[in-house]
Amino acid sequence: MKKIKILYLFLLGVLLTTSCNDDYMERYPENGISDGSVWKTPMDLQLYVNNFYNRTDLLPRDEGSGKMGIYGYDRDNGSDTQIPQNYSTRMNGQSSIPASGGDWNYDAWQALRDINYFFHHYEKVQGNQDEINRYVGEALFFRALFYYKKLVKFGDLPWYDSLINPEDDVLYKPRDPRDYVVDRLMEDLDKAVGYLPSRGTSMNWDGRVNKETAMILQARIALYEGTWEKYHAGTPFGVQGSDGTKFLTKAKDVTDALMAMGTCGLDHVGEENGYHKVFSQKSYANSKEVVFWREYNKTLALAHWWSNYTTYGGSSGLTKRMIDMYLCNDGKPIEGNPLYQGDDNLLNVVANRDPRLSQTIYVNDGEHEQFPGVAFTYPSFVEFDKACITGYQMYKGHIPSDNLAGAMHDQAMIYFRYGEALLINAEAKAELNVITQTDIDNTINQLRRRLIGMADMKLDEVNSLPSSSRIFPDLSNIINEIRRERTVELAVEGFRVDDIFRWAAADLLIKGYTPQGAKLAQWLGSLTPDPGEEFAKAVAGLKADSDGYIAPYIQQVGFPAAGYNFNSARNYLQPIPNDQLVLNPDLKQNPGWE
Repeated sequence: MKKIKILYLFLLGVLLTTSCNDDYMERYPENGISDGSVWKTPMDLQLYVNNFYNRTDLLPRDEGSGKMGIYGYDRDNGSDTQIPQNYSTRMNGQSSIPASGGDWNYDAWQALRDINYFFHHYEKVQGNQDEINRYVGEALFFRALFYYKKLVKFGDLPWYDSLINPEDDVLYKPRDPRDYVVDRLMEDLDKAVGYLPSRGTSMNWDGRVNKETAMILQARIALYEGTWEKYHAGTPFGVQGSDGTKFLTKAKDVTDALMAMGTCGLDHVGEENGYHKVFSQKSYANSKEVVFWREYNKTLALAHWWSNYTTYGGSSGLTKRMIDMYLCNDGKPIEGNPLYQGDDNLLNVVANRDPRLSQTIYVNDGEHEQFPGVAFTYPSFVEFDKACITGYQMYKGHIPSDNLAGAMHDQAMIYFRYGEALLINAEAKAELNVITQTDIDNTINQLRRRLIGMADMKLDEVNSLPSSSRIFPDLSNIINEIRRERTVELAVEGFRVDDIFRWAAADLLIKGYTPQGAKLAQWLGSLTPDPGEEFAKAVAGLKADSDGYIAPYIQQVGFPAAGYNFNSARNYLQPIPNDQLVLNPDLKQNPGWE
């Protein structure tokens, strides 16, 4: 009770409106459902769980101004492959410990309170056990999703799988080790996979989480933790006595099982622009690949603004580093490859390259439609709040609309797709040093065979590549190539920063990095067609480095001349806010933030 009194006095002192009984994990969920109207039938469970689908802290929607759905996450998180208009202060080591909030405050744990309230009461329900189990599986899925988001930010976390009373000291316990938490998530998701129905070969879509979705989430978490423990071993961020093998094996086994089920596949295989089509749909009801997504409907005023930004540059741009990762279509790197036409202009950049490149960026080839019936000619340097800042303008995820001016749109939002599962399988097996050509054929080459004219990956060819072609010089060729393939396939889908952090690669990829874009000279001087005075003025205001590449940050105030100053002693995890350390003295701050 001593800690409860301290908490009460602190809350009074800062004039917060919630009482001691309102804090942290013990409060009745704020969803308007009372005990008198629920916990009777499976339908009651369904109605309760429906609340989780609409929580933006579990399933973000990003419908507001400046948002581009999943296609803006890499921009917003400060990646090295898609950059925002202003440099990332976090990647530059400029973050500070927040006084409060910081995604650890009361509201930040509300979803978990609601989920655990479900588990406290669901056994009162009577009815068909399979129906009951389905909603239990959904709740388990959302608890795992909640904790995974927190794990990525903070590492160690307090594990709670039940309601906590305000007088319980466990409410103020220390954080549990991250591997302990992930073990619990694996247990939750094992149960969820067992309880949830499969989408089946008919790909029935009812808007709800299914078995396949839970398996991809489980594999995603297992790969994240397995590689985190492997590459952060021996550092303050690592897990003592663990090299991640247990979780890497779990990622491998789960994706092996998913692939063997035969209920998923890839969409638009062998079709012209098939890769781009995956990301430009309003419905995935009949998709083999997209297993969980959000539907929008303009008629019902359920819509977003993405096309207003993907039409232009979304105040962002892909980087030269991203573009250089795309192989030539013979499956070999661009370095020393006679197929590579250089980067003096956009047409040369995409010539003889992996087809995903020209389906990810706009190219002035007369085939990339920017507006309805209007082909792309030049990057949108002019649009102040939507401009492309690198010259490599994102095309992936764009659907030309017939109502662009101030209109809203109903393109579907992808949450989980089977292509990610194939990449997880390949990476886990490479990390475990058990990958074979058959494994590559079943994963990487399945993704490449969606494309027209892209060569397969050959393990013996990868192993014979010169070490100079490695982005990660201390790792094997095959791990390098699978990481590169992952970056290309999942470009601008929001995975990049998490990948850099779990690979402990920020010192290599972020520290000292100054992002570059396309060559500026291609848009200087007389152009055909004439882009006009406003365009010329915008181009004249762009900055280029000594090699002639657009460098948006080189004259930004606060950006170091030597490139990003990432602090690898602390910035892999975010700090616990100061007020939480006062509320619970048993909480320990993350490494480097003490």
